[in-house]
Amino acid sequence: MKIGDTLLVALQGDLDDTTVIRIEEQLTREVARTAATGMLIDVSRLSVVDSFIARVLARIVAMVRLLGAHAAVVGIQPAVAITLVELGVPMGHLDTALNAEQGLALLQRLRRTDAGTD
Repeated sequence: MKIGDTLLVALQGDLDDTTVIRIEEQLTREVARTAATGMLIDVSRLSVVDSFIARVLARIVAMVRLLGAHAAVVGIQPAVAITLVELGVPMGHLDTALNAEQGLALLQRLRRTDAGTD
């Protein structure tokens, strides 16, 4: 879904490795195709975020940045956050927000900072 110049992606259910890789490819193509300047990746409906999915999320964010857009992961559930920290999955470099509304505000701040108007 596209809101203005931001893509909103809601991941849900149990994702297997093949599906996650396919999503990664689709999202990067969609950023390039739409010339989006931001992407929110909502993970609030994922039942499990293992270390592989977390690494792919980090790669998606890095790829989106290379394409000239900002990305934020929103909706990380407390149990998922605990698991990721316990597994030692490095997520500190990701921009995150509690929900989509806060994520959109975060992307606006990042864009203003890039434009030098913040």
